[in-house]
Parts: sequence; C-alpha cells; structure tokens
Amino acid sequence: MTARAADRARYDRATDRLDAPFAIVDLDAFDANADDLVRRAGGKPVRVASKSVRCRALLERVLARDGFAGIMSFTLAESLWLARSGFDDVLLAYPSADRAGYAELAADPKLAAAVTVMTDDPAQLDLIDASRAGGGEVVRVCLELDTSLRLFGGRVRVGARRSPLHSPAQVAEFARVVARRPGFRVVGVMAYEGHVAGVGDALAGRPLRSRAVRLMQAAARRELAGRRAAVVAAVREVVPDLEFVNGGGTGSVQHTAAEEAVTEIAAGSGLYVPRLFDNYTSFRGRPSALFALPVVRRPGVGVVTVLGGGYPASGAAGADRLPVPYLPEGLRYDPQEGAGEVQTPLLGPPADDLLIGDKVWFRHAKAGELCERFDALHLVEGDAVTATVPTYRGEGHTFL
Repeated sequence: MTARAADRARYDRATDRLDAPFAIVDLDAFDANADDLVRRAGGKPVRVASKSVRCRALLERVLARDGFAGIMSFTLAESLWLARSGFDDVLLAYPSADRAGYAELAADPKLAAAVTVMTDDPAQLDLIDASRAGGGEVVRVCLELDTSLRLFGGRVRVGARRSPLHSPAQVAEFARVVARRPGFRVVGVMAYEGHVAGVGDALAGRPLRSRAVRLMQAAARRELAGRRAAVVAAVREVVPDLEFVNGGGTGSVQHTAAEEAVTEIAAGSGLYVPRLFDNYTSFRGRPSALFALPVVRRPGVGVVTVLGGGYPASGAAGADRLPVPYLPEGLRYDPQEGAGEVQTPLLGPPADDLLIGDKVWFRHAKAGELCERFDALHLVEGDAVTATVPTYRGEGHTFL
C-alpha cells in the first residue's frame, strides 16, 4: 500500500460517519509543516498569514508553537475581529478603505495597540484621518516596499503590482511624511516577494520553463536583498526604533530569513500545502487540508460523478487554479466539463472501484480559500476525528 493509499484508508475510517461534502485538516501533517517552517526560518519568528488559514482554532494552535509570533491579516474588519478575540499582534497586509473600521481602530486603545495597518501613499493617511470620527489613538503604520524585479531600465517588470514605493529614497521619504504627521507612528516595513515565494520553480513536464523561473528567482533574490537592506537602513535613519521588517512567504522562507535586514518571516500556505505548492525545489510539505465529495453517479465504465467540486482559486485563470482529485490516486477531470458547480465527472481506472456514497478526496489549489466553501473543519489525528472547529465562514464572517 502506498503512503497516499494509507492516508485515504485512514481518512475514510476517521470520517466514516460523516456525510460529504466536508473538509478536514490532518493535524499530524499540519504540525509537521509548522515545524518545517520554523526550521527553514532559522531562528527568526514566523508571522502567520491568516488568509491562508481562515480558522481561529488553527491560528491559535500554530501560534502556541515555538517559532511563531503574530498574525498577518487581509482586511481591516478581520484585523479588528482578531484583536477583539485576543490576538495582540495583527499586521494588516493590505491597505484598506474601511472608514468604519478606521473609526473603531482610532477610538479604542486596545485595538490601536494590537493592529498595524499597511500604507504606501499619503492619500491613505488622509482617508484614515477623515475616518477617525473624533478618535485620537495613534495608528500604527507599516510601510510596504515594492519588491518587483525591474530589468532593462524598467521596461520589463517581474512581480506583483503592489506598492508604488520601490527605491530606498522613496520609502525613506514616505517614512518622513508619516513621522511628521500627528496621530501616526511608523513601526515596520514589509516587502513580499511573491514572484519568489509564490511561484513554483519545478513545473512538471516543463524543464525549460522551470530553469527560467529558477534563474529569474535567483536574480530577484540578489537584487531584492541588496535593495531591502538599503531601504531598511534608510528608514532607520528616520525611525530608529523600527519594530520589525517583514518579508518572505512559504516558498522563500529560508532565503528571506538569511537576510540580516529581515526580522520576521510571513508564511501561511505552508501549513495546509495546497496543490500550487507542489512545484518547489526549496521545500516539500505534507498536504494537510483536504475536502471530500461523495460519489453520486456512475455514468459508465471508468467514470464516476461527485457532488459539487467547482471551487476555483483566485489568480490568473487556468487549470492550475482548479482543485485536484487526490485520493484515490489516478482520477482526472473530464476535459469537456472540468470541475462543475454542482457535479463533477471524474475519469480513470479507480472510478470502477468506487460505489455510490464513497468519498473522493481533493486538494484545493490555494490554502485558505478552501474555508470559504466550508463552515467547519474536521480535525483528524491518526484515524479519528478529534475535534470539529468553525472556519471564518462558520463564525459568520466572509471578509472578502
């Protein structure tokens, strides 16, 4: 029996009394992945990206482990909810236009002390000030550096279009703007190298593209390491008591941690290890988050149909954004139908061994987006479900 076949047998035993569709997290794999992130971080704390987890119970579990500290959130409303729930170090990774949220933040000393907001433009500061509604608390601010690799005089750009602040001079000048403005305090710098941390460099069946990605990423790491160090030095001239410099992501943990200027690493997808993280040479994780769909039809030889399944991930549309049939091994989509909204045909020899009511196990393409489809996660240890915990959705929250 292969390891994957053993996992399937174990998951089927653990969930024998549960009717699919549902989602699980294998805690043995989850904890092993957490240990691997800490190992790769080399002594620097790992800040957990909440959008890749979207479950308070699992955020609490991982933050209770040595090597993890703080949350990187994705909306202001989520940040305030987490802070009210007892998380005392929440870094909002994206600028917000949530006026009601800023009014709440500026009026509450506890929230203002726990939440740090992201900025890269004076207009964002104007919006925050216009939203204060009389609240006088100092707002903690993190400055975001654009990490994109620019080649041929800027004519070619590799990387996400995020912050407009690219050079040390630009970031330092914005730090001065914030420092001179009453009601704000610069506490951190963030630089997320998504073109390194979030792009696989070992694409199956595509050796030339994989080599090109590795060459690009090596060049990007070298360029960013030098520029990030210069940015941090320039900002510290303005803000000597800078609290943190955040960088990295699941796919670049050890590389980013090696930079002296970086004080903490962000990561989250490496806890669940969705399918988009199969194509990396830098690490190998264990899939811990899966969802099960029930077989409801047997249309013919080599075909079964499961209920639901059309759960595409965000990003540029493509086959890699679809969930992947995982267990039993050997199933694939019908190219005429793909993953359907209410039913999904699956092809392959294993289909003939599946009966009505049997489960097919899938991996989502991305991590936390799975939790937008399910209101609970069944936590599996060994061959038993030991707890069932709500996702954000299960607690009544869909922040985006």
